[in-house]
Amino acid sequence: MLADISKGTILYFTPVLMLTALLLSLFSYLAPTVMLHGQVALLTVTPSSALTQPGSSKAVDGPSIFLGPLGSCSRPNNEAGLTCMPSSISPLYNTSVFTPNTPSSVISAPPAGAPTFMAISLVSSVIFFVMFTAISFRHLMGKAGAIWENPMLQRVSAWIGIFAFLIGLGSTLVIFMWFGKAADDFNQSVQGQGNNGPQVIATIGNAFTMIWVAYAFFAIPVVVSLTKFHVLATK
Repeated sequence: MLADISKGTILYFTPVLMLTALLLSLFSYLAPTVMLHGQVALLTVTPSSALTQPGSSKAVDGPSIFLGPLGSCSRPNNEAGLTCMPSSISPLYNTSVFTPNTPSSVISAPPAGAPTFMAISLVSSVIFFVMFTAISFRHLMGKAGAIWENPMLQRVSAWIGIFAFLIGLGSTLVIFMWFGKAADDFNQSVQGQGNNGPQVIATIGNAFTMIWVAYAFFAIPVVVSLTKFHVLATK
């Protein structure tokens, strides 16, 4: 019974984890310009009096901006609708909604290669997902599954998975450090202006949480692929 549970977990649950990781990575990459406007972002700048009036809990109305790998969405106040920039591998962030004393100059796009490498990782992840799933379910595909018995294809699948994982994780770490420093510099500049500073605060967005979860899930099928557990489970 334990062997059956282990086999079922490897063959059926692992592809689901890979699909979940792929979707989470895709959503975080496309947000906020293509989808999930104002809900998912790598960096957000929102109205707050936490920096200019420490300890204050009053609600503040003001401009907001949501930054992603492909561009930004912004609004001049809480009631206004979001205006999104066109999606691009070399994104432009619209900071015109902020007042002149807002240190918007520290908010800049990450190195041009990072979003590109993220896109390459996503494409490679899709290929790995298709190959990994086909190898796992080849015993249910009849004659069509015979091609996935080829050890060379199984090794290629594993290497594509490693490549996608390392390239995606590496580029995400670069972007995380970039926006982390931008948020720190922005908040320090606002705080340095005292009560006369703009009532906004920069924070790392929830897109990074989605990405970390995605790569935690991604690691499992990569390990399974390297150890060929999904191949041995059908023998």
